[in-house]
Amino acid sequence: MGRSVRDSLVVGKRNLIRMMRIPEVVIFGLIQPIMFVVLFTYVFGGSITIPGAPSGDAQAYHEFLMAGIFAQTVTFATAGAGAGIADDMHKGLIDRFRSLPMSRGAVLTGRTLADLVQTALTLVVLAIVALLIGWQTHESALSVLAGFGLLLLLGYAFSWIGAVIGLSVRTPEAATSGGLIWLFPLTFISNAFVPVNGMPTVLQHIAEWNPFSATVAAARDLFGNTIADAPKSVTGAWPMEHPVLASVIWSLLIIAVFRTLAVRRYRSATA
Repeated sequence: MGRSVRDSLVVGKRNLIRMMRIPEVVIFGLIQPIMFVVLFTYVFGGSITIPGAPSGDAQAYHEFLMAGIFAQTVTFATAGAGAGIADDMHKGLIDRFRSLPMSRGAVLTGRTLADLVQTALTLVVLAIVALLIGWQTHESALSVLAGFGLLLLLGYAFSWIGAVIGLSVRTPEAATSGGLIWLFPLTFISNAFVPVNGMPTVLQHIAEWNPFSATVAAARDLFGNTIADAPKSVTGAWPMEHPVLASVIWSLLIIAVFRTLAVRRYRSATA
């Protein structure tokens, strides 16, 4: 176990150094979420009514929106994780790692840890932008940090999905496309950007059992960005009634399943 942890940290350091030497990857990764914040805030902010808030209350929508943007940012990093692993496979770097006396799972764990560090830095910048446009938290600093911790846990879980995709395709371009195509319905059929009560009944059930929605709702609770009189759930879904616990369960379950699949796929791909 100690050797596996050490090998994972070495590979993670390698990936962080690589990211620092290609700063445009980090910069472009910051531009997209900032654009989403600005566009959703100023284009849709005055036209979407949050249950329990006065009609057209832009501040209420700002606070409603930010947890969704944060969650979208950490999950969209999945495409980058998959593309990076596919690129390493395509260039034969994985074969070089195979020749070294190191843990097999360390290659994937190190990559996902490096992506987690990059995602955390992106969240810091995004939070600063959100504060500048009027976003506020209404809970203690510890509670706010716990909210960001759940967001990073979700991002780490989804990076393992990206690892499976990256190991299953032949080119980095295919990994990027495969990593994004399923994220759009996952993030938009959720409570991230609009209230669930305006959706058709079938989509309401899907949205409230969506792992992404559980983390968004948990972050809103921990940030204090909820409306006191608004119901937590439209359909009575358990994850919406207990979002913090549901978020942790969903993320750990995703990690357990997809890490196992990724390591198994890695071993078969390099056998």
